[in-house]
Amino acid sequence: MLILLAAIFVLHIACIIILLTATIDNAWWVISAGNMPTDIWARWVFVNNSWHSIDLPPTYPESYLQAVQASSVLACIFSIIGIFVFVAQLFTLPKGQRFLVSGVFQFLACLCIMIAASIYTDRFHTDEQSLGSYGHCFILAWIAFALTFLSSIIYFVLRKKTAE
Repeated sequence: MLILLAAIFVLHIACIIILLTATIDNAWWVISAGNMPTDIWARWVFVNNSWHSIDLPPTYPESYLQAVQASSVLACIFSIIGIFVFVAQLFTLPKGQRFLVSGVFQFLACLCIMIAASIYTDRFHTDEQSLGSYGHCFILAWIAFALTFLSSIIYFVLRKKTAE
């Protein structure tokens, strides 16, 4: 059981790292001509051997952009709270109730990053498909969705196994 708990802890830490990278790093969209990555916070341009941040294009719908930003940040917060709750539950709760709250926080993180990536997919770059492609942060957001979903399911299954 100790190895299983360690593996779950490592999976949860990996989810947090991927969520933070997807939220903070600057490559949700990469414009092919000129290699200009765009994240959910700004667009980056390489000029005079250094990267410079410029404002996002005015074609970006502001309300949807704020929804993507908020959902991404909430996913990180929920996952970080979930790891602290996981560690606290190991030592404080009886066996039948241990991992329910951790699973709920991971599921909330899963929903938040799914909402962020879905809105970004639906509302941004629909007319610029030939000018660029989705970057590694966008892909990491979808990987984080899958891993946080898997992690939350594992927490719920572990709760059931220890309840017997």
